[in-house]
Amino acid sequence: MTHAPHVLVSRTAVFALAGLLLSGAALAAPPTIDTAAREAILIDYDTGAVLLAKNADQRTPPSSMSKLMTAYMVFDKLKKGDIKFEDMLPVSPKAWRTQGSKMFVAVNSQVSIDDLIHGVIIQSGNDATVVLAEGLAGSEEAFAEQMTRKGKELGLSNSQFRNASGLPEDGHYMTVRDISTLGRHIIHDFPEYYKIYSQKEFTYNKIKQGNRNPLLYDATGADGLKTGHTDAAGYGLAASVKRGDRRLILVVNGLGSMQNRADETRRLMEFGFREFENYKPFRAGETVAEADVWLGSQKTLPLIVDQDVVATLPRRVRDNAKITLKYNGPLAAPIARGATVGKITIESPDAETIEVPVKAAASVDRLGFMGRMSAALTYLLWGTAG
Repeated sequence: MTHAPHVLVSRTAVFALAGLLLSGAALAAPPTIDTAAREAILIDYDTGAVLLAKNADQRTPPSSMSKLMTAYMVFDKLKKGDIKFEDMLPVSPKAWRTQGSKMFVAVNSQVSIDDLIHGVIIQSGNDATVVLAEGLAGSEEAFAEQMTRKGKELGLSNSQFRNASGLPEDGHYMTVRDISTLGRHIIHDFPEYYKIYSQKEFTYNKIKQGNRNPLLYDATGADGLKTGHTDAAGYGLAASVKRGDRRLILVVNGLGSMQNRADETRRLMEFGFREFENYKPFRAGETVAEADVWLGSQKTLPLIVDQDVVATLPRRVRDNAKITLKYNGPLAAPIARGATVGKITIESPDAETIEVPVKAAASVDRLGFMGRMSAALTYLLWGTAG
């Protein structure tokens, strides 16, 4: 007589709110715009929702977008205190001879890490990447191995690095999905260094060069990240734009010219901001419902989500989405604070169904013997849990 009722009632509450996705969950939106890029991906920074994908998992030569990983390695060491901006590194003959875009470091000179990282990010200096790689790992080959290992730690499951610059080399590849993931990490992990990506020019050795990112000059909210180009890769760009509380990250590759790259990235960014929107119905710790408790020291228990719930949805389907809270009730005591006791199911057209864990906001002890007997009797007589 002291056990919970044999058949637990399924308590279901339908919230009259817009459709939602758990923060960090990906949105499965159908393609709604075409692109001339060979590979492309557009994601929402906060939720990771994919707004556009074309050959997103195809291995592709990342060209100078590889320098995002080089910069990540430097930022990581700076943040840990292993190196300082004012530290000086030597320029080897190999670094000086490196072809392609250059910072124009002088052979056998010493250059500060501060200047080198600006040269990598703003001037896309291949020579600067070699100086950093040799100075921090002993050789560019060793540094590239470290880049690959760190990439795996960051979730870059389809990336391999053979050099620090992105110059063509067998076995050097990324996917645009991995590049977008890396860009998201740089923005999140190193906000104090990320601002370098928004600088429009940098002068070294009396040579001033402009940032090659076309969006910095006329796209509202653009503040990064990195262009790339080789004959094999075509023209590419990893771009980030923030407007208000929203940030989108776009990666394209395989475009035919600098003008194509500029035009296409502007068009796709405008599509993302115009057609999609973020919604935040619940914040971390907010009570979403009160659940009945069976044989507990209290009769009800607040149910909460333990992180902000953010949805990225196409504007056109928002009104057709719903949130449903489900749990088997009454909840049987004892209940530990933080225990998962139910779920919010989020459904909307053109999106995967998402399940968000719902947790107990407090601990509830089980009643003593006499309390359990009284509650069981009440249930038998009146059909209500106590």
